[in-house]
Amino acid sequence: MNREKLAQSLDDIALLLELKGENPFKTRAYKTGAEIIRNYDGDILSLAQAEELDGIKGIGKALQEKLTTLAQTGELPYLKELKGEFPPSLFELFTLSGLGPKKIKALYDELKVSSIAQLETACHNGSVAELKGFGSKSAEKILKAIEYKKSFLGLFRTGDVMALAQTLLERLRSHPSCLMAEIAGSYRRNKEILHDLDFLVATRAPSEMTDFLSRFEEVDQVLSCGETKASVILENGLQIDLRAVSVKEYPFALQYFSGSKEHNVELRHRALKQGLSLNEYGFSAQEAHSGALPIVETEADIYRALRLPWIPPELRENRGEYEAAEEGTLPHLIQLDHLRGCFHNHTTASDGQHSLEEMYEEAESLGMEYLGISDHSHSSFQANGLNAERLQSQIEEIQHFNHSHDGCHLFAGSEVDILKNGSLDYNDELLSQLDYCVASVHQAFSLSEKEMTARIIKAMENPHVTMIGHLTGRLLLKREPYALNIPKIIDCAAETHTVIELNCNPRRLDMDWRWWKTAKDKGVQCSINPDAHHRDHFQFLALGVRVARKGWLEKKDILNSLNLNEIKDFLSLPKEKRFH
Repeated sequence: MNREKLAQSLDDIALLLELKGENPFKTRAYKTGAEIIRNYDGDILSLAQAEELDGIKGIGKALQEKLTTLAQTGELPYLKELKGEFPPSLFELFTLSGLGPKKIKALYDELKVSSIAQLETACHNGSVAELKGFGSKSAEKILKAIEYKKSFLGLFRTGDVMALAQTLLERLRSHPSCLMAEIAGSYRRNKEILHDLDFLVATRAPSEMTDFLSRFEEVDQVLSCGETKASVILENGLQIDLRAVSVKEYPFALQYFSGSKEHNVELRHRALKQGLSLNEYGFSAQEAHSGALPIVETEADIYRALRLPWIPPELRENRGEYEAAEEGTLPHLIQLDHLRGCFHNHTTASDGQHSLEEMYEEAESLGMEYLGISDHSHSSFQANGLNAERLQSQIEEIQHFNHSHDGCHLFAGSEVDILKNGSLDYNDELLSQLDYCVASVHQAFSLSEKEMTARIIKAMENPHVTMIGHLTGRLLLKREPYALNIPKIIDCAAETHTVIELNCNPRRLDMDWRWWKTAKDKGVQCSINPDAHHRDHFQFLALGVRVARKGWLEKKDILNSLNLNEIKDFLSLPKEKRFH
């Protein structure tokens, strides 16, 4: 038993209660409890085992008893009884985009569908289309969601495994035989989706390190464990590959196993031009080469030997990094400590889990100079969006708050829905009273590319729209981006002086890193935003910086790297004068 299993048990109870049609307040209590467990600062497992959960806000007596039982015994009869009412495979359906508890309950009650395979069959034979509340279009969307899920089997979101990856890395580094260790592969290059994690260790006792990995408590299956290599599958299904090398080989192995393949092919080609062969073990001389081999102690020495500056791992995709290296124009990539605040954040006024004051306190504790509050607008009824009167009241509350607090400055904003026709959820008079506006699409995702592009362009043309939120609406490994002409959007952002958000929620990471260099070259500013619905979501900013670095972004490209006075000046300018 561990923290995550405690939280997951409460999440499972909440899902099962929803399926049963239980009181929504009861269901909400379990969901809230799961979040509290995941984010509690102390050793929540030990507290549960010692029956000392009393006093933790949001964990009532009923949840305390269940968590204590789980922590002490590893089982919970109540959860077991609930699960016994449904087939185990029913939980598969919750991983499909567009299916919530109500629809899954209808599919189960009416069609006895309890797995993705059964659902696929029911869609193909017309049963789903005939079901009340579904129809042929719903069946088509479900089939598309199933195919999308199939295409991503065995893949993981980087943001979901970052904490685990760093835990495993520190554990490897703590072993007496480990001299150096790093995570290579797609993780080191800051890709948003991973197949596996590639660990590299420098050691004089390679078999000790491979054996050490194979005995990690998270390991579910050992695929191989040899003298210098090991591969295991963790309980969550993630594959871990470890390669142990000598100190001399380490810089070469780090460069090679970091990739990408395309980057490495070009690097080896450049080595051959200089009469050298390059692989994961080192340099060797070709017939045309004369003189001693380059001395290599670090990865940077490899690039230096080939007359190049060190190229940051994030850029190693053979997408212009070699040309920039030769021209001396490699970017000075953004760093986490460059950020001074963020703009896309929610409170309990809409669908956030913490009050304005609690979000302020967290931002203040993290050293932020400013924090933008952008609760949902009223068309997002599912998120308790604010009507005009409630927004006006919040603007006044933030103004009073700033007068009575000397620390982190609050900006009054809103995440305003872009309606189907491109108009905004509030009128211009109300929008003009905001410090800033994040405009986002939250419904009508199925428009054509032409319609969706025109919709967002119309929103950007509004003088009160500061930035566009989660541009393509994608949910990684769950929902495809809606059809959108991104080059046109970038051009319009440059023309209208509209910021584009890099939404760093681990499930979004939107706009995609592949477009940021284009936006940067056009002079479009980026705002790295956590889309925080919980005070702990400010931690997403670290992931956002990773993605921004992969997109070639520098401090000067990031709106929220400006200090408080600079950002006040920026927001006070008419929109058409904001970009230089």
